[in-house]
Amino acid sequence: MSDPADVRPLANLPLDQLVACHECDLLMRKPVLSRDEKAQCPRCGYELYAHRHNVVERSLALVLAALLLYVPANFLPIMQLHLLGQSADDTVWSGVIGLYSTGMRGIAVVVFLCSMAIPLLKLLCQLAVLLSIRWNVGRNYGLLLYRIYHHLRDWGMLEVYFMGVLVAIVKLLDLAELSLGLGLLCFISLLLVQVWLEVVMSPHQIWVALSGEDLHAGD
Repeated sequence: MSDPADVRPLANLPLDQLVACHECDLLMRKPVLSRDEKAQCPRCGYELYAHRHNVVERSLALVLAALLLYVPANFLPIMQLHLLGQSADDTVWSGVIGLYSTGMRGIAVVVFLCSMAIPLLKLLCQLAVLLSIRWNVGRNYGLLLYRIYHHLRDWGMLEVYFMGVLVAIVKLLDLAELSLGLGLLCFISLLLVQVWLEVVMSPHQIWVALSGEDLHAGD
């Protein structure tokens, strides 16, 4: 963790040497971090940014893992419902189709976008950004895609859908026999991998790399 004295408020330095806290707007000297160090705001304690090692390689591994989990998480059965001698498999995709076929088309579209389309688009944007850095090609497109990714972050709501699944499981336990499917395990794994990816893929380092600066400065 960086020394708070290194990020004391300064207002008369060049802009590229300053950083503002996203939470309390305190203006500070931009600290130079060594590997695995974090810079925190001395006023509110908010983490300004971190310098993580092998950020591109680790993030690429997590993105590829998430993409591999995407199909089974959305198309394998999350749970199997047994009621009155009949069985039915429920998946994320079958939930969208069920909402649409029962006339709730607006809700079906929202569920599809927030639980399937936007999470996939976010992963594809992250993959393209990381590959542009890794292969040193198309940095301008990488910048555009990373901006798009930040606009999409608040619309991918896998955790909200997961809470809905948990509520449904709890309510159905008293009404029918339930069997949890492999799709639920894949969905939970996908959610955890995406959370881990948000932690590993340091935004500050990605912006620095996309701007053409040395990603390993300070190591």
